[in-house]
Amino acid sequence: MTSEAEMAAEEGYIYSPPTFPSTPCSIHLGVQAGSMRRGSDVLSTSGGRMRERGRNRSWLLSSIITVNVLILGIALVSGSVFNNIKINAIDLQIFLIVLVILTTAWMLYYTIYTSREDHAVLYKDSHAGPVWLRGGLVLFGICSLIMDVFKIANYVGYLHCDSAVKIVFPAVQSVFILVQTYFLWLHAKDCVQLQRNITRCGLMLTLSTNLMLWMAAVTEESIHQTVVPPEEGNSTHSYDIRAPGGYSSCNCSHSACAILEKAYYYLYPFNIEYSLFASAMAYVMWKNVGRLVDEHNHHSLHFHLKDVLVGPVVGLVMLVAGLGTFVIYEVDVEKGDPGKRDTALMIHYVMNTVAVTLMSVSTVAGCAIYRLDQRDHVSGKNPTRSLDVGLLIGASIGQFTICYFTIVAVVGTGAMGHLNALNLAVSLLTVIQLCLQNIFIIEGLHREPFHEDMHRASVFTNPYVLQAQAHRDIHNLPGTFMETKLSPALTVHSMHVAPSGSPLPQRHRLTWKRRALKEICAFLLLCNILLWIMPAFGARPQFDNTIGAEFYEFTMWVAVVNIGLPFGIFYRMHSVASLFEVFLTS
Repeated sequence: MTSEAEMAAEEGYIYSPPTFPSTPCSIHLGVQAGSMRRGSDVLSTSGGRMRERGRNRSWLLSSIITVNVLILGIALVSGSVFNNIKINAIDLQIFLIVLVILTTAWMLYYTIYTSREDHAVLYKDSHAGPVWLRGGLVLFGICSLIMDVFKIANYVGYLHCDSAVKIVFPAVQSVFILVQTYFLWLHAKDCVQLQRNITRCGLMLTLSTNLMLWMAAVTEESIHQTVVPPEEGNSTHSYDIRAPGGYSSCNCSHSACAILEKAYYYLYPFNIEYSLFASAMAYVMWKNVGRLVDEHNHHSLHFHLKDVLVGPVVGLVMLVAGLGTFVIYEVDVEKGDPGKRDTALMIHYVMNTVAVTLMSVSTVAGCAIYRLDQRDHVSGKNPTRSLDVGLLIGASIGQFTICYFTIVAVVGTGAMGHLNALNLAVSLLTVIQLCLQNIFIIEGLHREPFHEDMHRASVFTNPYVLQAQAHRDIHNLPGTFMETKLSPALTVHSMHVAPSGSPLPQRHRLTWKRRALKEICAFLLLCNILLWIMPAFGARPQFDNTIGAEFYEFTMWVAVVNIGLPFGIFYRMHSVASLFEVFLTS
């Protein structure tokens, strides 16, 4: 069976090309050839429709699996948070263990069996899973493994009075992280052509499992960071999910439990980002199942900082200053002194105001440069680019939500004072910055990369010699390509002529537009890292400034912040990844 027949059989149909008896008559041969072409067209049209129906059925089945797993998981997560008596963290972890084991088994099956089949992976999507994205996955995976080790060591101290499931879950999760990281590193670019139904369902199961792990980690980390005000409880405290009511009656059997618990909570942001990275890569693989990839538009991109200085330097200054203010904020808020807390909040607001203002100005300049840019917009569908744009817009909704709720609270209460004025200014400027940054990144992702060879000198100094050479090259191509239109890249390369007598430089300095775009991308990238670090590692000005809780009531405000903030944190990290890609293509 040929590869085409195997692919057809995978979707539920098999066709065989028609055979015709040979004849010595040339007229009969001509008629026969025409009949064969017409029959082939009919078969290809029919086969295309059947392939489309099979693909739609496969997408529907895998989507149903995802919807059911996610909705059941959301119900369990919500039950474990709001009703610790009937459903607790142990029940949720058992559900996650089952998901993780099933997903790990499928990934091993794909790696050992499916990917090694003949004609299983005929194409690779060069845009999917770039090396810097897989490198980030490995880095976050290592931090997640360290977090699981700390969890196991911590829960060993509670084994005498708590469930062993809390030790089994991080152990199983660590194996899952190892297998998944290996799987995505090797197969993130695969366009699978065999066992497409099983592969699509397996990838959707992988996506669902990572989203459930993300949801569980975000919920646990949010509960840890949520502080109940004194008027809503007996005392100001952080919740502890180890026992109902937020307090633990189980004492640790060794002295390192407090240190281990604090350490693994600081590693939660890396585990959260790992799950999101893996989810995005699994989705792109799912979109690429059965896809026939055209590689002629792929460009090899390399990272270097040649002639780029101002953006990285200013960005590093902002990053160091922001981290300094973040440390001051955490230390002063932790002391519980209202005066020091207000001072820390003011410093935090000023730092954020400066950051988002400079970022807004930079993105305006970048958008103006795009107006002068002569690069073409990319053509054709690309799952990776579509996902990047969708995630960018979708994740920014979380930050928009918190900002607009804050604006309404400050204006609605008519709150006065420097602190509330800064809070309002930060929220308004953040909304503007988000809009401008989305426009800048999306425009950059949809531009063709700069070609360095467009600026290289040609060995021909006579344009007529160059044109004649290009004409001969085209006519020497095989007949099937004779009618093909000369590609834009070939046209540009052929018509670029160096001035007579000029030297042939090996490398050229960046044009001012390229340099300006790279400076802007580098600065925005570092600022987004800063704006990711502060909320990811514990900055909660939404709770330390009580105006939101007083205006909306504490329960509603907690829901708004704990739902919107994880998306806002992810938006900053996703912006870092997208800006890095824009930097490479500039």
